[in-house]
Amino acid sequence: MIWKLSMTGIKSRLRDYMILFSGLAVASAIFYMFQSIATNKAFLESSNTVKMAAVIFQFGTVLLGIITVVYILYANSFLMTLRQKTYAMLMMLGAKTKKIAQIIFLETFIIGIAATFIGTLVGIGLTSLVNSLLVNQLDITVQHFSPFNVSAMIWTFVFFGILFIVTAFINAGSIVKKPILQLLKEQTMPKTLKIRPILLFLETVIGIISLGIGYYMLAHINKYQLFGIAIALVTIVLGSYLLFHAIAIFVLSILKSIDAISMKKLNNFTLSQLTFRIRDYTQILTMVAILFAMAMGAITVGLGFRSQTLDSTNKAATYDLVLNNAQKIDKTQINQLNPTVNDSYSQKEDDKTLYYNEEQFNERPLQNKDYQTQKVISYTGQDMLNDPNILENLRWYGTPEQQAKDIKLVSAEDFNQLDLPEASLELVSVSNFKESLLQIKKLVEENTANNPSLATGDGFNQTAQKYVMYQISNSLYSGFQFMGFFLGLAFLTMLASCLMFKILSSANTDKARFQMLRKIGTRPSLLKGAVRKEIGVLFLLPGILGVIHVLFGLQMFKELMSDPYHGIWIPFSIFIFLYAIYYVLTVVIYSSIVLPKENN
Repeated sequence: MIWKLSMTGIKSRLRDYMILFSGLAVASAIFYMFQSIATNKAFLESSNTVKMAAVIFQFGTVLLGIITVVYILYANSFLMTLRQKTYAMLMMLGAKTKKIAQIIFLETFIIGIAATFIGTLVGIGLTSLVNSLLVNQLDITVQHFSPFNVSAMIWTFVFFGILFIVTAFINAGSIVKKPILQLLKEQTMPKTLKIRPILLFLETVIGIISLGIGYYMLAHINKYQLFGIAIALVTIVLGSYLLFHAIAIFVLSILKSIDAISMKKLNNFTLSQLTFRIRDYTQILTMVAILFAMAMGAITVGLGFRSQTLDSTNKAATYDLVLNNAQKIDKTQINQLNPTVNDSYSQKEDDKTLYYNEEQFNERPLQNKDYQTQKVISYTGQDMLNDPNILENLRWYGTPEQQAKDIKLVSAEDFNQLDLPEASLELVSVSNFKESLLQIKKLVEENTANNPSLATGDGFNQTAQKYVMYQISNSLYSGFQFMGFFLGLAFLTMLASCLMFKILSSANTDKARFQMLRKIGTRPSLLKGAVRKEIGVLFLLPGILGVIHVLFGLQMFKELMSDPYHGIWIPFSIFIFLYAIYYVLTVVIYSSIVLPKENN
């Protein structure tokens, strides 16, 4: 009987449960994908630098888990608000609170597990897609990769299973503790709204100051670091709450007092509706604004990192190719690159010292790029002899065993008299590194084969090699790119679902007001317009504040990205389009509840 009642309850509110279901399915799908890629043995063993991307996906899993907890708690509280009248009716018919608790527990758990199962199936497909994109972008080969990851599946079901069990107990406890009369009348109980101008003014001032402090911390995150992030989180959340709490009511009051606005069509009704419940919406609007900023920020930064790989590599590297023991390389391969710089330096070495011919540096000065100014400085042999610190720049291009030796520049005569084997160090620059990437890759692989010591140390002993630096940066930024995009997608689904639940939770109460307007002769087109305006304001307010948060928040990435605002219109357009879809969906569902069928 309990099972039957639970399934009947789900069917009766299937439309509302589907909103929760979709958010949970997206969250579990992305959670599985992050875990699958981060723990997939075949993927991790494909390349040493890939492990950096895997760490980023683990970090994304933690962030997603935290936001999912908040989402489920909010969404379920709204869902219980919609269902509490039904539970109260069952109690009036003699159902015991223990049985009601069991029904609530089953409804919550069934929806949660079903969403996790569907989400995991979707996650398997996402994993396969993202893996293919990553493999292509990182230019790696992955053998025997399988998107089906038992470990990731277990983690997904364990995390969401525990979360749903806890939520089910919370839902059951919140319902059975309330008196039947409160359950029946809570949604229709009048809420008084006292407007105190002085208090609203103080809240507005404090809110603006709080946001100012938060934005300042984000803009100077390099100076304040973790302390700045902590302060920004507190002040931006506080500022957002106070602005919604104060300014929204203040602005609505002003609009109602202007007859040219309030007396036009059903504007007075819409403004009254918003004013009546804006205080009740303060928390959800604040949360949606923060999630909106996080979602849009994640997508913006994720897509922004796409262009950072080559940019950061170009800034850090002076030469495009470093060849140790270059005498073993076929010169034809180098000439095919059409190098703009091709400087070769003779080397001789014993157990403790690495010798160079000074005159070669006088003829072909060693170049070094300053990371801050990006200015290339040329050093002659005499410059290096006069300043030992400059001589150390040469050590950067040696093999691991050479870097441990003393470096000496000697005259051509003294160099020729050294009875030691002679080798060659060749430093090459090309006109376009990206276009020459495949040829450079082949030469780097050959160089590593000719110098086995370069193959050790996870590749990090080749950081003078621009191609290796490119691989490391590409792995890092590609991980951020995919994590940011999918986190943004998950955050968008959650914030829109929460706002939809909040709006729909009051639909049954609002239904009587719209029916009253219909009975006194209000045209259906005006009623539909009032719905669009009211819901539009509730979507627009957190959207505007969220955009402002993003525009200031991107300042914290200026140390990681050359221009965090570059191409910002692309992620903004994608996000606003998806956000608009949720707005339209909410309008359709809300209208079907509050407006009579004959008006649809």
